[in-house]
Amino acid sequence: MAGIKALISLSFGGAIGLMFLMLGCALPQYNTYWPLFVLFFYILSPIPYCIARRVVEDTDATSNACKELAIFMTTGIVVSAFGLPIVFARAVLIQWGACALVLTGNTVIFGTILGFFLVFGSNDDFSWQQW
Repeated sequence: MAGIKALISLSFGGAIGLMFLMLGCALPQYNTYWPLFVLFFYILSPIPYCIARRVVEDTDATSNACKELAIFMTTGIVVSAFGLPIVFARAVLIQWGACALVLTGNTVIFGTILGFFLVFGSNDDFSWQQW
């Protein structure tokens, strides 16, 4: 039952994060949809770590080059997702208020993705691999 509660809270967090992203795009004073490009980063961010978990047999090892490379690539994707709205705001493609809403949405979404891997990433009875 704890897994169901975690899944519901994670989906709520994802919905809140996407709401902030949509508010940064669709509010009448902003009215531009350039910030939606961060959706690509939301999709790309878990991919390196998921591939590394499938390739590496022992995930409990203290040092593993494949796993560390995957974390490095994921960090680059996350930093890019935070940098893109700032670059858009500096280039006057979006306003700074929209940038703040998108950055808030980024924080919530990436926190939700991290929470997903913390809750469902272990190989216990209730794991994301069953889905």
